[in-house]
Amino acid sequence: MSDTSLATQRPGWRDYLELTKPRVVALMILTSVIGMLLAVPSGLPSLEVLLMGNLGIALCAGAAAAVNHVVDRHVDTKMIRTFNRPVAVGRVGPSQAILFATLTAALGMAILMLYTNQLTAWLTLASLMGYAIIYTMFLKRATPQNIVIGGLAGAAPPLLGWTAVTNDIGGHGLLLVLIIFAWTPPHFWALAVHRKADYAKAGIPMLPVTHGEAYTKLHILLYTLILLAVTLLPYITGMFGWLYLTGTLILDAGFLYWALVMLYGKRADSGMATFKYSIVYLMVLFVIMLLDHYLVPARVAIGGI
Repeated sequence: MSDTSLATQRPGWRDYLELTKPRVVALMILTSVIGMLLAVPSGLPSLEVLLMGNLGIALCAGAAAAVNHVVDRHVDTKMIRTFNRPVAVGRVGPSQAILFATLTAALGMAILMLYTNQLTAWLTLASLMGYAIIYTMFLKRATPQNIVIGGLAGAAPPLLGWTAVTNDIGGHGLLLVLIIFAWTPPHFWALAVHRKADYAKAGIPMLPVTHGEAYTKLHILLYTLILLAVTLLPYITGMFGWLYLTGTLILDAGFLYWALVMLYGKRADSGMATFKYSIVYLMVLFVIMLLDHYLVPARVAIGGI
């Protein structure tokens, strides 16, 4: 099928769904839901907050993803992972995608304003702008530290869930953000190593392109060690107990193993294997947080957090 015939086709609902990057949003909503559950000392938050809060957050995250499709449409055609995206191949026009993103973001903000609280709504908007504008339009093409700086926007969902329940930015909510912030560089750089040729072809200054694979693999290991230290903080501060500590040590050992495999091993697929493990790592880590929260008696917080 030619590009012309693709451009004249009416986009289907699956194309618009793809614009929202549903797999990425699903992982974000998992952390948001758990942030909500952790914000309640015992029991569950209200059903309205759980449903409407996460719906609003998901809509805004999907809107940011749609903007990313538009801004990166010329780059996407040069990369194996993204060449068939709806805007890149013309199934959805840029103006259609922007209109979809605008309406989706507006609906998400309205839901958050009406059914959660203003703090969560404004923090969600800041996260949307951080990803769609600051990262996608500027940082991604400006510096090989793009994912480190821009990772803060992607780290926000558990805090958004926390504030949706508490209407307050608490220290423990910020710890959840810090964990994802530290997790993002080794997670994304592992993929960047695997897709180095694609990023080079597209002219995106990812770390393996600008500084080489050996340098990137060393930094994956260093950031993994930072992540190990950060994931101990919830236990040290009394947020979680022995179940969390046991689980995070096991998961951290796995992440460290893959970081060492990347640095010293000879596996051609180590980058993708590390990337896949990092996704499982984050999902399981947050589930362990939830299990600890409900099954292990609360500990006394240290340092007033």
